Amino acid sequence: MPQAYTEFQNVPPLLWGQLIFPMDAGHAPPEAVETAENTASSPPQRATDYIATRQGVQSHHFPRLSTAHYNQGMRYAIETNKLTKHYRVYSKKEGLLPSLVGLIRREYREVEAVRGIDLRVEPGEFVAFLGPNGAGKTTTLKLLSGIITPTSGSASVLGYTPWKRDNAYRRRFALVMGQKNQLWWDLPAAESFRLHQQIYDIPEATFRRTLGELTGMMQVESLLYRPVRELSLGERMRMELIAALLHSPDVLFLDEPTIGLDVTAQFTIHQFLRHYQQTRGTTILLTSHYMKDVAVLCRRVVVIAGGRLIYDGSLTGLVDRFGGYKIISVLFSGGEIPGDLERFGRIVSREPPRVRLRVDRQVVTATLRELLARYAADDVSVEDPPLEEVVSALFVSAEEAGDAATSVSLVRS
Repeated sequence: MPQAYTEFQNVPPLLWGQLIFPMDAGHAPPEAVETAENTASSPPQRATDYIATRQGVQSHHFPRLSTAHYNQGMRYAIETNKLTKHYRVYSKKEGLLPSLVGLIRREYREVEAVRGIDLRVEPGEFVAFLGPNGAGKTTTLKLLSGIITPTSGSASVLGYTPWKRDNAYRRRFALVMGQKNQLWWDLPAAESFRLHQQIYDIPEATFRRTLGELTGMMQVESLLYRPVRELSLGERMRMELIAALLHSPDVLFLDEPTIGLDVTAQFTIHQFLRHYQQTRGTTILLTSHYMKDVAVLCRRVVVIAGGRLIYDGSLTGLVDRFGGYKIISVLFSGGEIPGDLERFGRIVSREPPRVRLRVDRQVVTATLRELLARYAADDVSVEDPPLEEVVSALFVSAEEAGDAATSVSLVRS
């Protein structure tokens, strides 16, 4: 790669690692790229088309990674052991005199962003990585992508140590951060895509085919030559995902990819990510504060709080363990609502003739039996509590445990 790239000013932050440590121009492309180059192409399809035709999509759109593509003998795509990251932060006091004193004698505090994380992710898993603000999610992704180095512990991604920044590793992962740009702000996205082609040494035929497929599914073909600063937030995020996937990574780290997006943009990204991951077998680690992302895309959930893992298991297991209750919805006959429903549970909403009751899980069956014996109903349904409430309750319990880390044990389901 031309060394001139190392001299660019105002480079988007997510490209710094690539430009400061350029890859060898003669390095052979990943096996997945070679496979794609020898595969017959087909016209791009839009993400909305996949909803109805997902079962009929041919595998040549995105060649699925075989187990041989991962390093031999590697059981986990991502593995961490006691991974820890502490920051030393300057504590600046308010006022002129304390500021002057701080020039001579500074006070620092230690921030334990990540505290002894043990995580195992198998190849092809789509894992949600959840936690409140400041829990250590983004720090963990930065460690796994090699942007920062740990204080202690170890990590392996695809058999590589991330912070060694091996070229072979950097060709096989991608990081998308919803609040950071990797596209050049004043240039069309097409120009940034060309830069990525040079960085990752993607063959021209493969580049054109992959770009056509991705832009077709993301419905942004007409926006390629518009400056990025003129795109909407949803359009920019779709372009960011395209840039991250041009080199066909084996592992994809997504840090709040749908933040601030409208319902339509979220739906498009959900459908795209689900199809891409299912057809290609990419390992994806997703952080998000939108529980819709988790419910639509992920079966496994890992929860972090205070820098420690507090839950690792299935999404249904999370709801069963920390939900604690069910929502019973009853549509009463006759258009009237009985007046003594409070004895069955807390009334969540009352929209005559329908009432929604919050009932403890242990008594759902008995409550339904008594309700139907006493009153005539046209419709009855039992629902799990909203995922947002379940996760919020888990966060609150973790915060109540405070810094007494021994009282917060990892729950596996």
